[in-house]
Amino acid sequence: MSATQTNKIDITKAATSKINEVDFDSLSFGAVFTDHMLECDFTNGEWQTPVIKPYAPFLADPSMRVFHYGQAIFEGMKAYKDDNSDIWLFRPDENYNRFNKSAVRMAMPEVPETVFMDGLSQLLKIDQEWVKKGKGNAMYIRPFMIATGTGVIANPSDDYKFMIILSPVTSYYSGDVKVVIAEHFSRAANGGIGAAKAAGNYAAQFYPTTLANKEGFQQVIWTDDATHTKLEEAGTMNVFFRINDTLLTAPTSERILDGVTRKTLIDLAKSEGINVEVRSVLVSELVEAAENGSLKEIFGAGTAAVISPISGFSYKETYHELPKIENAMATQLKDKLTNIQNKLAEDTFGWTVKI
Repeated sequence: MSATQTNKIDITKAATSKINEVDFDSLSFGAVFTDHMLECDFTNGEWQTPVIKPYAPFLADPSMRVFHYGQAIFEGMKAYKDDNSDIWLFRPDENYNRFNKSAVRMAMPEVPETVFMDGLSQLLKIDQEWVKKGKGNAMYIRPFMIATGTGVIANPSDDYKFMIILSPVTSYYSGDVKVVIAEHFSRAANGGIGAAKAAGNYAAQFYPTTLANKEGFQQVIWTDDATHTKLEEAGTMNVFFRINDTLLTAPTSERILDGVTRKTLIDLAKSEGINVEVRSVLVSELVEAAENGSLKEIFGAGTAAVISPISGFSYKETYHELPKIENAMATQLKDKLTNIQNKLAEDTFGWTVKI
């Protein structure tokens, strides 16, 4: 291994690469990781020098606070390589800002931009051979932070570890997605941490989603915690509904994550002349639209899948199948967005950032 220092980042490169052991044509999403990772510790009230080093496990004290009190946050991003072998990020400022909003909500220290952005740029440059060209190929980026202080007293940690790991991915396809609308379980509540990208939000979804899986559904459309009358998110994604030719999605709130793909699709749809309404969407409204034929599409929106079309939904044990639509709005928007991300179309919005 060779050690260097670049822009106050200590870099130790792996002696050999494992890239030749990877079948890039048969990748499982988020299962394979590159040769290196970034790590930066927060101790004694300040951030230490970031380190890029070979990807490897690390030791953890059994009393580490993350295990006992759940101080853990993360982000999901992607990088793309164009035909000129240049690497591009998509709206990284949005992920960086949201990461620190999550940190504040979870009583964790904010990560400096020099650590997050500069560290990510250096990491991508070192592992650039892992970023493959071609639409559908991308590098999934997982920044995260955990509480590393020890002791089981129920207080915020004094010490934290920020890391970035990289995983090459291909197009995410989950087949037909059927969902059930939540009548009892909630993803988040007012005053809670639903707007933070906190690890516990996802853990809390697993049980009701498992129950839905047993009934033949892939995901749950979450409803508001107070009345279960307002549609909020689908699985781990923001959700859109097309009624006639109007696109509807819930406003962000303390319960709903401010998704980067969500806000991108809103802007993109408006630029295409699509009527977009950001407002509360009622379960009763959706059922009525399904029954009278005005409900055309439902789709989830998030970093991993970009857009995930939903083929039907169940509510109060009644299943509503959506129509099969040629040239669906979901397909059109996904193509336009992924063309911008892959530099196959002009980025008139200024969303892409070159590494």
